[in-house]
Amino acid sequence: MILIFSAVLMICSFLLILLVLMHKGRGGGLSDMFGGGVSSSLGGSSVAERNLDRITVGIAVVWFVSVIALGLLLKVSN
Repeated sequence: MILIFSAVLMICSFLLILLVLMHKGRGGGLSDMFGGGVSSSLGGSSVAERNLDRITVGIAVVWFVSVIALGLLLKVSN
């Protein structure tokens, strides 16, 4: 069981890194340093951005649950 949650945690961590890097910069901060502040949004967020937000939040919830479950399993096993 610990091995399964460890694998889920590693996969979710990798996916979260990729999904966060795919997000568009909101202006200010480090995103301007890499050219994120040059583009302007004309009509708010698109459907693709909203779906990307939903997927990111879903993966983050799975990541959080797997961290809690892995911590509880490791505590019980010792």
